[in-house]
Amino acid sequence: MTTQQLIEQIKIKKSFLCVGLDVDLDKIPQHFLALEDPIFEFNKAIIDATHDLTVAYKPNTAFFEAYGIKGWISLQKTINYINENYPNIFTIADAKRGDIGNTSSMYAKAFFEDLNFDSITVAPYMGKDSVEPFLAFKDKHTIMLALTSNEGAFDFQTLDVDGKELYKRVLETSKTWKNSENLMYVVGATKAEYFTEIRKIVPDSFLLVPGVGAQGGSLSEVCKYGMNENVGLLINSSRGIIYASKEADFAEKARAEALKMQQEMAAILESK
Repeated sequence: MTTQQLIEQIKIKKSFLCVGLDVDLDKIPQHFLALEDPIFEFNKAIIDATHDLTVAYKPNTAFFEAYGIKGWISLQKTINYINENYPNIFTIADAKRGDIGNTSSMYAKAFFEDLNFDSITVAPYMGKDSVEPFLAFKDKHTIMLALTSNEGAFDFQTLDVDGKELYKRVLETSKTWKNSENLMYVVGATKAEYFTEIRKIVPDSFLLVPGVGAQGGSLSEVCKYGMNENVGLLINSSRGIIYASKEADFAEKARAEALKMQQEMAAILESK
């Protein structure tokens, strides 16, 4: 999917919501456990209930890999289901890969060619040659960790490096890499006060923003400081939507939570 196609979907749906698919078998309605593939069937129900309210889905690969080969098959079935039934939805493999160049090339082939995701999250710690292999794929997007929402983000990301925070140096350096136009960035919603500075460095890039809702981030604050003329934001919600209920009405409750966020987003877009 091209960036322009994603922007068009945001306009059509009046939404920049991303639903995270972080499936924990201990948290889903227990009747799914009797099915052959409970992870996929749960995902399918969530997707069918929310597809018109969201512009992106983000399976967190750890929640699939934890179940071995069965989990990987569930991931493949999930991405295939989205691509076949809702091809206009942007897909994110939340895999946080990042390794030496030839290994990154194989990761890129796995997620972009075999699984056919639109994008993947990567860690930039190993530098240019660990990220550029992902950037080489046409109409695929690499979502690089910039300033994350976890408590430990302050261990390294905000350290002063020659008078400038490390995350700013990472952002600036990434813009010099080959095919950097294919970059997006992860910026946590709990760091809303940093968005102004981040936008000075990457004014036009899309930002994937976790941390709204369960982690305490504010949608209005993120939009106030982080939105650009093309919106430029994908606001992720995982637990707050997919685990809205453990009862038989789980899909309806998930849709209701997604609708609340979509309506808030629509109001923000209208006000702009």
